[in-house]
Order: sequence, then structure tokens, then C-alpha cells
Amino acid sequence: MVFRGLLVSLLLAFPALAQEVGGVKIAPSARVGDAELVLNGAGLRKRAFFNVYAIGLYLPEKKAQSDAVLAAAGPKRVAIHMLRDVGAGQFSDALADGIRQNHSEDEARALEPRVKELAVIMEALKEAKKGMSIALDWTGSGTQVLVNGKAAGNPIAGEDFYRALLRIWLGPRPVQDDVKKALLGG
Repeated sequence: MVFRGLLVSLLLAFPALAQEVGGVKIAPSARVGDAELVLNGAGLRKRAFFNVYAIGLYLPEKKAQSDAVLAAAGPKRVAIHMLRDVGAGQFSDALADGIRQNHSEDEARALEPRVKELAVIMEALKEAKKGMSIALDWTGSGTQVLVNGKAAGNPIAGEDFYRALLRIWLGPRPVQDDVKKALLGG
């Protein structure tokens, strides 16, 4: 019993270690505004034979179900670490396709103006280059895109838009089933 207590104390004394995905170290926590978030899960997006990006989902507390993540209040972060060069248009199109796949036609149409705002931010980058870090943060008032830790463009309004982004990876038709499972801590 004493040994178990000592073991738990030792484990708590050491900070959580980064998780490695596709050769990228995914930090165990992230800060969005004043909130300290925990890594809920991390996965590897593949396309054919290529690793496209490593992705991590950060939440105020861990959640194992998509619905719980989508309903969770507070700041959130989707952290994407590019593993290959992808044109900004192709990257934006993939995000837009993921939104369309997980929403009704009417819902997707209502989100379109904000999807275009995101496309404008991505177009300004020209290319999502290998090694680039792209964070999609829900700040509580908007979706802020961060590129290599610096804000890109203006925040995009609406929590419904951030939920739409999350559904790309966590929706009923995710971009990749094993990425959904990984982001949910599986």
C-alpha cells in the first residue's frame, strides 16, 4: 500500500511527456488565452501512401466521445503539424470538403461565408509547408488561426463554425476513422 502511494506520488511529480506522432512531438498541454488545455489525443493524417500531418486535440479536460467534445464549453485547440507541403488552396478545399461531408446541405450553405474567411487566411500563406504548425483555436469568442504560433487573419465568428471544423475529424464521416479514434484518446 505504501509502495502504491509512493508510485502515484512519483508519477504526479513528473510532468506529462510529449506524445510522438509521425515523428512530431505533440505537447501534453497547450495554452489558449488564459486557459491551460490538456492533450485529448493525437493522430496521423495520411493520404494514399503519404503522411500529410500530425494532429492534436486540446481541451479543458479529456473527453472520449465526439458529442462530448462538440458540446464542451471553453477554449479548445486543434494543432496541425505539416509533414509535407500542401498548397493553401488544396488545404482549404480539404477543410471545406470535410465540413460538407459532416453537415446537411443547408448547414453547409450557412457556414460558407466563414469557410471563405478561412480560405482567405490560408491563401495568404500560399502553402502549408512541411514543418509548419497551424493551430485552430476556439478562444470563446471566435476561431483564431495561428501559424507557427502567430495569429493569421482575424478571428472567425461563431462557435458553430468551430464545431463544424471539429466535425471534419470527429463527425459522423470523419476525414479518417483512425484519426477520429486517436483524437478521442483511443
